[in-house]
Amino acid sequence: MSIELSLARHVVPAQAASALAQSVKIDMHQLLADVSVAEGGNDAGPSPHDFYDTALASCKALTVMWYARKAGIPVDDIHTVVTRDSSKERDGIYRLSAKLQIKGELTDAQMQKLQAVAEKCPVHKLMTAVTTEIETQVERLA
Repeated sequence: MSIELSLARHVVPAQAASALAQSVKIDMHQLLADVSVAEGGNDAGPSPHDFYDTALASCKALTVMWYARKAGIPVDDIHTVVTRDSSKERDGIYRLSAKLQIKGELTDAQMQKLQAVAEKCPVHKLMTAVTTEIETQVERLA
């Protein structure tokens, strides 16, 4: 998988009047990222924090749905809400609260199992139990 970013004004000028907006290309998917007006952007797309939080929400829902199908648990729909508390981010604390609302004819035991599965999604583990090492290179572009 590759992720490429470029200034959106070079890629999608109609949508990105913000000088901060970025065109995000992930394999064959094209997205737009920006920051809020208060942060100097035009809110033309989700912020990097929104993408981070969305990774958790989508991973939990996909993991639970995958498991339910594999285990024959009758899940009809999953609605996931992630709430962010970034008020202490500068102090090293970034809180996310995930709520999965699951529709289906489920027993209490099945709901408990899906709760356990949701807590084991790979992005949850990545965010809480893995040391991420990042190497950044800045190069001059001709």
